[in-house]
Amino acid sequence: MVAHCLFEQSGTFKNEFIKLGVPALDYDILNDYGQTDRQTDLFVEINTAYAGGVSLFDEISKEDLILAFFPCTRFEDQALLLFRGDLYQMKNYTDAQKLEYDLQIHKELATNYDTITKLALVAIKRGLRLVIENPYTTQHYLTRYWSIKPGIIDTDRTQNGDYFKKPTQYFFIGFKPKNNLVFEALDYKETLVIDKITRSKDKTRAAMRSEIAPQYASRFIRQYLIDEREERT
Repeated sequence: MVAHCLFEQSGTFKNEFIKLGVPALDYDILNDYGQTDRQTDLFVEINTAYAGGVSLFDEISKEDLILAFFPCTRFEDQALLLFRGDLYQMKNYTDAQKLEYDLQIHKELATNYDTITKLALVAIKRGLRLVIENPYTTQHYLTRYWSIKPGIIDTDRTQNGDYFKKPTQYFFIGFKPKNNLVFEALDYKETLVIDKITRSKDKTRAAMRSEIAPQYASRFIRQYLIDEREERT
């Protein structure tokens, strides 16, 4: 088995897979975190695979695992404020400016929805095992307008050793999450509040808000994705 980790912020999971003896690769168009093994436009790869063309998905077997941290900006609650023109920085926008912006973000939303759905279809049609991560709220676009239901909703990630509570949903396609028990004490970590995160010297605010604790990644992999017999094989 090889773990294929797609999009930004998946490098932490890649490294934890490797520590557990599972070969893993990280794919993204950027390499801002120095973890990308293969730089490629994943939206192009997904659309090409859906259309039947040659893509990176041809290199993934049914025994492998795909973990996709799909871009969530246009699916999150804040997108509703953008559509309504209710963000503070939009207070001086004219109605025409707000409507022009509506056209822009609706196009971006449609592109993301189209691509994430094609990603799921590529996995289903090829018999591949896929997990897609995205935030969870009742107003989240996928919660309300996607036919795939999450296999796991993690309402408090700090309970498994992450920095943030960040309610998160995981969509499992092609297999069901395992229910392994992880018997080990958590290392103490101060719980961080997303709204209080500010830019650091070498990281943007968005990057810091998206960080995942290695402890959380390791526990998630062992609890839901692999059995003990799959480690170091």
